[in-house]
Amino acid sequence: MGPGVIEVFLQYWPMFLNGLLGTLKYAAIAVFFGSVLGALVAMCSLSKNKIIRFICSVYVNVLRGTPLLVQMYIAYFFVPLAFESLSFLAKEQCVILSLILNSSAYVSEIFRSGINAVDKGQTEAARSLGMTSVHCMQKIILPQAIKNILPALANEYIAMIKETSLAGTFMLYELMYTRTLLANKFLTWQPLFIIAAIYLLCTMVLSKLVGMMEKRLSVSD
Repeated sequence: MGPGVIEVFLQYWPMFLNGLLGTLKYAAIAVFFGSVLGALVAMCSLSKNKIIRFICSVYVNVLRGTPLLVQMYIAYFFVPLAFESLSFLAKEQCVILSLILNSSAYVSEIFRSGINAVDKGQTEAARSLGMTSVHCMQKIILPQAIKNILPALANEYIAMIKETSLAGTFMLYELMYTRTLLANKFLTWQPLFIIAAIYLLCTMVLSKLVGMMEKRLSVSD
């Protein structure tokens, strides 16, 4: 059966640590830029223009309705060939781009629900005072919406941490990719248990922090 799980971890823990750091980094990049793009998509989806709303709806439904792994393959193989202006992107950047776009689709729905949750009377009051719709969105709606959706954004980060495990398929150095590296040392099942334990511990700690944040935000309300 070979060496045990603990023995493998003690011998190769720097490799697992680097993989975890890569996972956290890619998840943070995806959620950060996905939040920026998702906020823009959410505001466009609330537009009075039917064409813009339709485009946003197609964007969100396609990205949410297709597997992330398929999106990664399309970004990895098809995008550099189809769009010459993006040919400068490295393969790694194409995979990260697919993570960002996928995250933006989910974040846009989070933002949209957060914006809709704000009392419409506040918008009407602001407009009656002469504020433009853009100014009202910036000064009144978005600050409240962001406060309401912070826990949901944190949960999106936790979900993305697990989603990045697919990036190892494309040789990105993240937690799951360590299994590929250790397979060359004829270690097959041991890394899987170690990786599963690290994912579990990481998500449990982050979920606990999210719960604490939700309690603090509810108290401030």
